[in-house]
Amino acid sequence: MTRRVRTVFISDVHLGTRACQAERLLEFLREYDAERLFLVGDILDFDAMKRRGVYWTAAQNTVVQKILKRARHHVEVVFVPGNHDEGAREHVGVSFGNIRVVGEWLHTAADGRRYLLMHGDELEVAAKYHRLLALLGDHAYEMVVRLNILLARLRRLVGIPGYWSFSGFAKRRVKRALRFIEDFEDAAVRHARERRVDGIICGHIHAAALRRIDGIEYLNCGDWVDSCTGIVEHVDGRMELVHSSGPTAVAADDTPAKQEAAAAFEGVPPRCANPVAAAHPEPSKPEREIEPHAEGGTSVRVREPAS
Repeated sequence: MTRRVRTVFISDVHLGTRACQAERLLEFLREYDAERLFLVGDILDFDAMKRRGVYWTAAQNTVVQKILKRARHHVEVVFVPGNHDEGAREHVGVSFGNIRVVGEWLHTAADGRRYLLMHGDELEVAAKYHRLLALLGDHAYEMVVRLNILLARLRRLVGIPGYWSFSGFAKRRVKRALRFIEDFEDAAVRHARERRVDGIICGHIHAAALRRIDGIEYLNCGDWVDSCTGIVEHVDGRMELVHSSGPTAVAADDTPAKQEAAAAFEGVPPRCANPVAAAHPEPSKPEREIEPHAEGGTSVRVREPAS
């Protein structure tokens, strides 16, 4: 059944790649009929298409056609390019097929709260210098332990002395990734505060989230590679983070425990940093766990346990 909402926000679709879960995005778009549709960056993945060639399915083509159709039928469609489709940034201020291309956007919700929309790569300064290795954790830990045993046997068979723990290696990488996630969120919140807005809506790190941090609403759309999440604004201005298989989210002003449950569909590509690390320290965030990501080791899924 189609649900009528005021606004839909999606990011990190990565059309043109094998990783794109276009079918699930289509389910999401069919479920939510909105007055406004915001495409918050990395909708197309020009980088991957240049490196590995174009992978384009009928479902991906249908996604494009559905967006264009909505733009023709009086849905306000705004595209904020990201780093994977940054070629579109050359056309900021131009409209293509009733789709407006902007560098960033100030969205006023129905309840009067103001949200800054940006992809989020602008907030990181270390992406071009550092890239984490693929991470494992959470429910894969048992598999990792078994792999440790197998590796130990192999090392003994070939006469390699000592012990090397794959799970320990993965845990060290997990901790680094979590620090990067928190740095990104801190940078986003500080940027929103500097812009004197009530909240920020972004993407980029494939880490779906909806929470209040030190009085600022932090919303991350997630992605359509792993977590398959988007954000919807209801007619009363209430924001909700939803999964393609159904609502799995809470309003931004709900209880902390429910807010943490909304982060169950998080996934992170390993590149983010805090460009303003010295200013305005934020309260610490709860500990997180990580699930494996299947697409080339470039992102991971993050699961935050409810407090």
